Amino acid sequence: MDRKPFLKGAVEALLFTSPLPLSLAKLKSLLSSSTEEIKGVIEELKREYSSDDRGIVLREVGGGYKIFVLKEYGEVVRKLGKKKKKKLSKAALETLALIAYRQPITRYEIEQLRGVDSRETIKTLKSLGLIKVVGKKDAPGKPLLYGTTREFLIRFGLKSLKELPKREEFLKWGKEKN
Repeated sequence: MDRKPFLKGAVEALLFTSPLPLSLAKLKSLLSSSTEEIKGVIEELKREYSSDDRGIVLREVGGGYKIFVLKEYGEVVRKLGKKKKKKLSKAALETLALIAYRQPITRYEIEQLRGVDSRETIKTLKSLGLIKVVGKKDAPGKPLLYGTTREFLIRFGLKSLKELPKREEFLKWGKEKN
């Protein structure tokens, strides 16, 4: 049996069924294949999924690879009855953006920047798994420091925090929306 078609099908099946992104190391251990072989298969799948007649895409996010449904097919997929992800409030998005761009950051620093109490918003973001405590600040009272999680990267389709939009992109986007 030719190993390549089996490997391609196995990688595709694992990515399709895994709820979390799978790293190269995890795929390598599951498939007993070389990193180069797996990378080649992933690139081949990415090319295949990028054709206009496909409803899915393979992306590198949160330290691994995951198959996603394209946005334009989201409404159709929701008809299956899958739970829709809870939309974040404006306050939650503002707080999450501050944490993502300025991490590690304390609740006090967030409140100083936002001008409002952020206790409940932080609690909500923690319960959704988008942020976590990453340490304590070396300051009086040892306030907690917050940072984003792997779930944050996955939910926003990012490989790493380096892919966050730059300030100029935000400003341009804001002007286009008005």
